[in-house]
Amino acid sequence: MTVRTKQSVKAPRVWQRMLSGRRLDLAHPSPMDVEIEDIAHGLARVARWNGQTRGEHAFSVAEHSVIVERICKKLDPTMSPKHSLMALLHDSPEYVIGDMISPFKALLGEGYKDIEGRLQEAIHIRFGLTPVTPARLKKKIKRADLICAWFEATQLAGFQEDEANRFFGAPPEEIRLRLTPKAVPDAQAAFLTRFNQIMTEIGAP
Repeated sequence: MTVRTKQSVKAPRVWQRMLSGRRLDLAHPSPMDVEIEDIAHGLARVARWNGQTRGEHAFSVAEHSVIVERICKKLDPTMSPKHSLMALLHDSPEYVIGDMISPFKALLGEGYKDIEGRLQEAIHIRFGLTPVTPARLKKKIKRADLICAWFEATQLAGFQEDEANRFFGAPPEEIRLRLTPKAVPDAQAAFLTRFNQIMTEIGAP
């Protein structure tokens, strides 16, 4: 008689090792494993539009994030420093999971949103923010995000204006951007600079 033994099934690795040395668990991310240098490094190397943009350099999520925060301040000059930080960090989970284009997010469904949400909460807690972005602020950030996307689409991604209007809505007349994709080190430095400026405004040590 042959006796069969069950082979042990090794659990899949669900953490990523960062250059800081942190190990970020994607299933249960801890704020203690979040470092702004890792975020800036990652976002500066993640391309918007899957890299399908004009220019010598990809248009990074780091550069996009800085511009979206700036648009938010343009839309609401009274925005608090903590809300500015939430705007700057609105796409921060992408330093781990990348920038999924909207059609792919739609195919992935709620599983992707759950992972993204847990990461966002850990990042917010790490930097002294409320875990979940308030609804009114989230709406404001979304508007700024769509405004930035319109200029990205028409200047970098090959969209005609009428097509961009259908997908993102026409931007307000008072906001005009001229986008120039930065080299990775410059995008990373710009993101860190704006982060440090906001933290100074908040009064963080």
